[in-house]
Amino acid sequence: MHIVSIPAPPPQFAVVVLTIDPRTPEQYNGLVAIQQKTAAMFKGKEKAVAMVNDESDYGQSLSEDEQESEEGESAAQCFQHVQRNKKLTSKKANVAKARDAQQHWAINDFSGHIPDRLGVKVWGPHNVEQLNLCFQGALGDCMYYSPYSNTVHVRANANQAVAFEHNSCQQAKVPATIVYKYAPCGLPCTPYELEWLYKYYANEHVPHRDHVVVYMLISELQLFAQQLDNSLQDRTMQVLLSDPLYQDLKNPIRGPEDMDLVER
Repeated sequence: MHIVSIPAPPPQFAVVVLTIDPRTPEQYNGLVAIQQKTAAMFKGKEKAVAMVNDESDYGQSLSEDEQESEEGESAAQCFQHVQRNKKLTSKKANVAKARDAQQHWAINDFSGHIPDRLGVKVWGPHNVEQLNLCFQGALGDCMYYSPYSNTVHVRANANQAVAFEHNSCQQAKVPATIVYKYAPCGLPCTPYELEWLYKYYANEHVPHRDHVVVYMLISELQLFAQQLDNSLQDRTMQVLLSDPLYQDLKNPIRGPEDMDLVER
């Protein structure tokens, strides 16, 4: 009797040992991102990969990010990547806008050369030169020039200021209004002050009383500047007479009731 040995069948299934990765998902994503970036560098192109604590956009635009988002990035990673780049783009735009505004202020917020015949007023602790707003006594009847502060007051404020300074021989308070916030001397002394006065005047939500006051101040300076030769005009006067923005200002004074507002 012969004994036949039958070999055992080969195993059909391999034994797999499962282990738990001690790394957190954030750490794993960071390692994957580093690996992807390294691989891209060896290809000769550094891909903008979202990495932990990385605020740069690697010089790529949003369109490039979207085109390459399919290369190894999940939908969530792609969304976070694009959103971060949008924030960075918005931040850069805001910084540029603020820089342009600062340059505009630096160029326009000084009076420049003041012609001698207009008169120079040395004012403040820093001996700042200002245009003498007395205008050699040529101001209108509804305005008062304070020699203590080189400030022009209008209507009711003018009456109060002249009475106070005549009796006390001291400087009257400058009106605590938005008008005098934009032009501390009343009449604009720089193109920048003139620009802000006009913007305030053009705002339809401004109190009507302030509309009247701003119109009277700009019109007074314009009337005086028109009587001067170009060589006697300062920068603000030249801008006021040459810029079409300030031509033909709409008169907000509709009648005696509007002048009564200024008297209060």
